[in-house]
Amino acid sequence: MAGPAGRLDAVLVCGGKWHDFDYARLRLLELLGDHPRVRTRVYGDFACLPALEAADLLLTYTCDVRPDAGQQKALTHFVERGGRWLALHGTNSVIEAPAPDGPRVFTTPRLLGDLAEVLGSQFLAHPPIEPYEVRVTRPDHPLVAGIEPFTVSDELYVCELHGELEVLLHAEYSGPCRGFAEGDTAAVDDARRPVLYLKRHGLGEICYFTLGHCRGRYDMQDLGVDDTGRVDRGPWETPEFLTVLERCLERAVGAWRDFTNCPRG
Repeated sequence: MAGPAGRLDAVLVCGGKWHDFDYARLRLLELLGDHPRVRTRVYGDFACLPALEAADLLLTYTCDVRPDAGQQKALTHFVERGGRWLALHGTNSVIEAPAPDGPRVFTTPRLLGDLAEVLGSQFLAHPPIEPYEVRVTRPDHPLVAGIEPFTVSDELYVCELHGELEVLLHAEYSGPCRGFAEGDTAAVDDARRPVLYLKRHGLGEICYFTLGHCRGRYDMQDLGVDDTGRVDRGPWETPEFLTVLERCLERAVGAWRDFTNCPRG
């Protein structure tokens, strides 16, 4: 599927709500720039179907960016035909903010359709941002080999899971997630929360990494917070996160040696 002379075409979708997408976009493009074979087209949402049809690699960092029915079908087909999708942080989120005159409760409607099954998860809630420990589920796997348990300040995702996942990193959490309509679910279901996992679909693969939160001072204005007064870089200042992220990208780029005979369409 690689282009002339082994060039790989990538699509980066980076945008949405309540995060510093300028910072995340810059960091991800820097990482992609370390791979001279990769040429990247950048979008703020999933209105990128012609580029996706020709792409080898999809990298997404979003929050509440909702693909419509046609985009969901195209994303599913991308993976089925052998595409590699590195999905970060809130890619699996659909979040309705509280009404201005109602209780401060966020809801997470199931609007991803069959795409949630492809991704392997859909975001439900997270407890307040604070440091927590990420544990290594599969220390023998190349993506996490040599990584010791590490502490990170991020949103600890509680998700609805779909299909067979190969979990490589996880966190333990069984408390409530206040402020989310389904936040009480976290107190009663499985306490092991996938942080990094792989999922096969058709000829392709999803690599989902829930870490990656970052927020600037002016990213919460639609919720009535004009200036948070602080910049939050979250895990982007954590060496283990950066090491694993670089490995995930290397896997997505290098794995195409196994798919050179797959048709695009």
